[in-house]
Amino acid sequence: MTARAPLPIRPRRRLSSLAALALLACTATGCVTVHGADAVVPAVGKAGAPAALDHFAQVVNDADSKLDPSLNAQVETGALGAIDGAGIKARHVNSPSGNPGYQPLRFSDTRFLIPRERGWPKWFVADTANSRDRDRWLLVFTRDSVKDAWRASYLSVLAPGQLPDFATDGQGYAVPVPVGGTDLLVQPGELGARYTAYLQQGDKGSTAFAQGSQTSGLRAQRRTQYAPTSQVVTQFADEPADPVQYAPVALRLREGGALVFFTTRHEMKQTVTKGPVVIKDPNVNALLTGTPNRSVTLYKVAEQVVKVPARSDTGAKVVFLNRIEGLVSASGA
Repeated sequence: MTARAPLPIRPRRRLSSLAALALLACTATGCVTVHGADAVVPAVGKAGAPAALDHFAQVVNDADSKLDPSLNAQVETGALGAIDGAGIKARHVNSPSGNPGYQPLRFSDTRFLIPRERGWPKWFVADTANSRDRDRWLLVFTRDSVKDAWRASYLSVLAPGQLPDFATDGQGYAVPVPVGGTDLLVQPGELGARYTAYLQQGDKGSTAFAQGSQTSGLRAQRRTQYAPTSQVVTQFADEPADPVQYAPVALRLREGGALVFFTTRHEMKQTVTKGPVVIKDPNVNALLTGTPNRSVTLYKVAEQVVKVPARSDTGAKVVFLNRIEGLVSASGA
């Protein structure tokens, strides 16, 4: 028998230290004075942030045009890098000559949310319009040391009306929120574990999440769209991502909560009573290892952005604003 076609790939589309002495570093993204690992300084200079975004657009356009994942890896990391890197790799297998019809990505009307931070890694957020749609893109840029280039680790796509009101400090900088020890309902560093527990067990796993398409809706979709039949059984596994490779980041909101970007990992395994499993998606086949005689397992990474209320906000829950899930590999057995 033939299994249901696996979910397709979405078409869209750390720690270093410095000597205590002050260093002056001139990089491709601008000159930044660093006063040591213990000083609280802006994550990036005013000229460095636009330069990082411009460099990102230039290299991404080159990578997507040539379908070259090695180029993409120069400007992306974390969840965004894993998803886009696998997608470009798959498309390159199916179109080795590249994508001559590719339309370049352009950014406009950009503002930068730059926190003042102590130590490394450092990060900032670009809130920008783009040439693909009318939505706003939130791109998180990070680097581990002054010698490293800025790379984008998260992408979130929000309608203009979804953008929250960010808090600023006395100097006009965005206010970062640590991954633990905060006044939030859920600590940023615990969101991955709490969310994946919820996906597996519902309210028994966590009661912190508001109902919506990526919480109660996703659990319902799994129960209905992938209900077991006499021909095929689908199983799901969910787990938090490695906090070093996929570090969460958070910004304080004016209302008192925080906007948090975090990563999770997911598996979907389909087993048929009589094989082989027929996979019709060419991009899945391009990432497939092993032979799907009886089963195929899809390995995915998801990048999420959520609003987390303060613990004192009685009755409030974590609300998803955007979630992008992408296939990174597949195996047959």
